[in-house]
Amino acid sequence: MTPFEEGPSAPGRSDVRFVGALMGKYLLASRRDRAACVQVFACRLQSISPRQLVASAPVVGDLGEGMSASFEPFGLLRGRVERMIDGGFAVAIEAEPDDRALLAKRIAWYKRRTFNGLTDKRAHRRLMPRDPRSLLMLADGRALECLIIDMSRSGAAVSADIQPAIGTPLAIGTVVGRVVRWLDVGFAVRFVVEQDEMTLEDSLHPVPQLQLDC
Repeated sequence: MTPFEEGPSAPGRSDVRFVGALMGKYLLASRRDRAACVQVFACRLQSISPRQLVASAPVVGDLGEGMSASFEPFGLLRGRVERMIDGGFAVAIEAEPDDRALLAKRIAWYKRRTFNGLTDKRAHRRLMPRDPRSLLMLADGRALECLIIDMSRSGAAVSADIQPAIGTPLAIGTVVGRVVRWLDVGFAVRFVVEQDEMTLEDSLHPVPQLQLDC
């Protein structure tokens, strides 16, 4: 028996909801067959129930657009964008009754695990910003919305509608760095100057007309 298989669901279990930050990845239906563009993006969960998830995301798609998302504790979820929020979307989850009941059990299990302090300590090696939304400032003057996956004094992982070449100079907010590697949902940036952890998140928020002198 898995941790999720705990016998019959308690009354009201189908309405169980988790509110909290959790990184995942997603694919929009309109990107599935477009080889010339970024297809998979990172997202950060804000809340989830067996019927809806709300997440911050760098690319929101269109209302009614199909999408699939994956969060490690909950598995692969499919649905459609039903509402835009500031910097993300709400998705109506499409699932058969048995799959929806299993998702409810997974959410309830993860809530207990989180609130009992049993989250994976490896997740704390890098910091997760309170607000993951920012702007990438490129050397050619373009500004692109991005989502900060995680951050540290020396660098950050981001997801955006671009895949810069290794070595590309850019800035996340006011912090200048260079792309050092690609990730399956974005890329990693090493800062030119190590940052103060106390002010790091504020520095990663955007300001206009930053010069990329690196």
